[in-house]
Amino acid sequence: MKSTDKNKSFTLWPYAIVVAMVLFMGYIAMFVYRAMNHEVNLVSTDYYDQEIKYQDQIERVRRTQALGDLMLEYNAENQTVLLQLPATYQGKKMSGEITLFRPSDNKLDKKLPLQLGRDHSQLLDVAELEEGIWKVRVNFSADGETYFSEKTIQKR
Repeated sequence: MKSTDKNKSFTLWPYAIVVAMVLFMGYIAMFVYRAMNHEVNLVSTDYYDQEIKYQDQIERVRRTQALGDLMLEYNAENQTVLLQLPATYQGKKMSGEITLFRPSDNKLDKKLPLQLGRDHSQLLDVAELEEGIWKVRVNFSADGETYFSEKTIQKR
């Protein structure tokens, strides 16, 4: 027997390194697979169309701010939102839509018609909405001009 055969001992290090590399590559492959199959929801289903119309939106917001932005007051106790337009809109024939927009889940969005009373206010019942952050978007027109306002509420 040669003396070199006696000094050779079996070591697990090369096998452990290979196993660790295979496990790491498997983890990365699983991560990539899950990322590729994960459903990605844009905030809005027609996001790209809305992006093209963004300049029109800026003009609507400017017109709204020039006449006075609407007031929005959330009452957590009564689970209501009071929408109040300023007096500068008095005498104008108005129509529009209110969207209760949930940024985290567009399936929870609600659309309501704008039905203002004599004092240009509307009370919205939000008891059925889930708790969390909501954006109240008001799209309306008066005397041929379009207006837009958006306010954020935290429903508790």
